[in-house]
Amino acid sequence: MPMNEAHRQLCSSEEWARTVKDRILPWALEDIELGDDVVEIGPGYGANLRLLVDLVPSLTSVEIDGATAELLERGWGDRVRVLHADAARLPLPDATYSAVVGFTMLHHVPTDALQDRIFAEAYRVLRPGGVFAGSDSQPSRELDELHVGDIMNTVDPVELPARLTAAGFSEPAVHLHPESGGMRFRARKA
Repeated sequence: MPMNEAHRQLCSSEEWARTVKDRILPWALEDIELGDDVVEIGPGYGANLRLLVDLVPSLTSVEIDGATAELLERGWGDRVRVLHADAARLPLPDATYSAVVGFTMLHHVPTDALQDRIFAEAYRVLRPGGVFAGSDSQPSRELDELHVGDIMNTVDPVELPARLTAAGFSEPAVHLHPESGGMRFRARKA
């Protein structure tokens, strides 16, 4: 997993799970209809997955780190399809899913080109009318301190709509949270 030890501890904590439940997911998914068959990319230790599993009829989580995917499988495999795979090369069929979501994970993708490949893969697996939505962190002193020795490639919110359009999406929208400075995004497959 592309995170240092302090970052792994934070992301696997109950404090983080509460932050996701109380702040991140409600804001990121505000006014979004996920539909019946959702893919979560980059679930990490499952703070988002815990909530998503009760919000949608069918959930597939795609985790790049093998040990973390095994952990998720042990904890949630009876309710969630967990895949150890790279979101830039999804082992999923074309035009099948109602939504693809990713929360606070894009900044762990080392290059813009790989992020763009993830956007293209999200587009490919969505059925027409499907939504791609999520959130991510924005640069800050705290974020810099948390990422010492690990990957941090934040997404520029000004450039993101054009990048989503280049991947094929329509109606791209990006919003910054007025208090936290975090970013949410959403776009549709026409």
